Amino acid sequence: MAILELRDVTSGYGEVQILWGVTLALQDGSMTSLVGANGAGKTTLLRTIMGVNRPWQGQIIFEGEDVSKLPPHAKAARGLVLVPEGRQLFSHMTVLENLAMGATPKRSRAEYNRNLELVFEMFPRLKDRQNQKAGTMSGGEQQMLAVARGLMASPKVLMIDELSLGLAPFLVLQLFESLKKLRETGITVLLVEQNVRMALAVTDYAYVLAEGRVEIQGPSREVAHNPDVQKAYLGL
Repeated sequence: MAILELRDVTSGYGEVQILWGVTLALQDGSMTSLVGANGAGKTTLLRTIMGVNRPWQGQIIFEGEDVSKLPPHAKAARGLVLVPEGRQLFSHMTVLENLAMGATPKRSRAEYNRNLELVFEMFPRLKDRQNQKAGTMSGGEQQMLAVARGLMASPKVLMIDELSLGLAPFLVLQLFESLKKLRETGITVLLVEQNVRMALAVTDYAYVLAEGRVEIQGPSREVAHNPDVQKAYLGL
């Protein structure tokens, strides 16, 4: 069963159209990757799902309801959560304070202690540094905190924009290992990622976006063996 669907969605900025009839579906409890080159429209797609950008046409269906016109805070309250590109942490606040800010939706407040235990188990380094200010942490630690803050909102669908951007390879491996633990939680994940090889290795299903359109889709293993994907993104 699809927990989130996009049906022929178009969107953009001002008069500039970025998305051209995008249709996709996330199966409940699955991990899906959205990959493509810079400028393909990946971030615009996430912003449109979240409500930062209004879809010009088409529908966004979440748990069987059309949420196309809902603002971001209303979608977050229902369980749609975005971990934005660039982390956007509160740099002068501690790790624990940043995590508390993630638990602002009403549905997540009652689950604060359970979620805190979950993120500290997933990211032990954050537990060790819970009283440290976010702005003094390394890039990898800040990315861990950004994902953890998203988890504090009790998401049903967690969308992560560019998990590995600007990080050293060993930190990328750590973060992707942490993603695997999300499978045990039942949270549905949509991962936007430029590291195509890693994204296809950890996800169940994949969409390849090119110039605002879905060009290729299928189970991640099949997409990884697609000759066009291998040539364009995997260097094979």
